[in-house]
Amino acid sequence: MLRIGAWIQHPTHGAGRIANHNGTRYIVSFPGIGLREVDSHEHGVREIETPPQEDPIKRAMREILDEYGFGGTAKIGGRWEGGELIARPAKEGLKEHHFPLDQLFHKVVMVRDRLRVLEAKLNAHPSLSDAEKVEFQQYITRCYGSLTSFNFLFAEEDDKFRGQK
Repeated sequence: MLRIGAWIQHPTHGAGRIANHNGTRYIVSFPGIGLREVDSHEHGVREIETPPQEDPIKRAMREILDEYGFGGTAKIGGRWEGGELIARPAKEGLKEHHFPLDQLFHKVVMVRDRLRVLEAKLNAHPSLSDAEKVEFQQYITRCYGSLTSFNFLFAEEDDKFRGQK
């Protein structure tokens, strides 16, 4: 296993920095993509000596956004771009409501990002016991599970919600 902070080259995502470990998997921050889990033994994954050259201001901004759970950009599935959700009331004569799917997707991603921030703050909270952190973490996991209904909107599998496994 490589150390946290090491840079790796991934065949699909490009260069990224190891942010954490999860068993035999790395949690890697890929600039412009966000956090992804990568198997440490995956074919084509290798350590690189120096990070790719980039604007230091952009790098600092990405690190701040990643730290607070706003790194990366989720994309809506192509077939849903420009689509709309239509809520039709069961009672005749009432007006139906049209809601652009792009706006719905944006709101779902905002909820996900805010849950990630909540999760990070909860795990770093100095006065909560480990048992309290686990209890609150279970609520967050259940929220993710409830949001799996919106997974059809996401273009990338890694961006989708996951509840308890």
